Amino acid sequence: MTNDAYTGEVSPGGEAQTRTAGHLEITKVAVDPQMSNNCYLLRCTDTGDQVLIDASDEAPRLLELIGDGGLSAVVTTHQHWDHHRALAEVVRATGATVVAGEPDADAITEQTGVSVDHRVGEGDRIPVGTCSLVVIPVAGHTPGSICLLHDDGSGQPHLFTGDSLFPGGVGNTQGDSGRFQQLLEDVSTRIFDVLPDETWFYPGHGSDSTLGVQRPHLDEWRERGW
Repeated sequence: MTNDAYTGEVSPGGEAQTRTAGHLEITKVAVDPQMSNNCYLLRCTDTGDQVLIDASDEAPRLLELIGDGGLSAVVTTHQHWDHHRALAEVVRATGATVVAGEPDADAITEQTGVSVDHRVGEGDRIPVGTCSLVVIPVAGHTPGSICLLHDDGSGQPHLFTGDSLFPGGVGNTQGDSGRFQQLLEDVSTRIFDVLPDETWFYPGHGSDSTLGVQRPHLDEWRERGW
């Protein structure tokens, strides 16, 4: 399913969906019927270089999507177990570089046995051929959660948010008010205050949305406290 038919609604065992954003092709697939994690394969249409965001599960399915094009890197958005269960197998099969936010890197290695090659922070760029992803740290869901921004200059940026931002609210902070305040503050100041309403965002579970659709609800989320 491509471009005009893209809805962002995928389910484990179902078909992937693909759209293009400038010279970046974005393929979204859901894995694991229980957790229904989203994984995103990004491919530069100029060079064919590919980067995977979150090798969450079902390595054979992910490797099928990657195909013969090779994989430059796997970016893990945060340290939680459900987002890196296929990391070791995908890296072993492809030789891809492993990328994660600095504060979560050690935990990812402890849980997966995979070394993090590049520990990234605010403003770092992850190349995808002639395209790139800009790292936006957003703490609270975990200390080292990162969002990844692709802006092709078209006026509609594309943002991969992991479990930090969903349609309907920020990520789970397990009832910890300090973590919630940190996450909401980071999401507000580093995402909503900087990026336009047209920004399309892709979360770690469930459907996509735009910042414009979610922006009117920020005060409601703050008052709700989760």
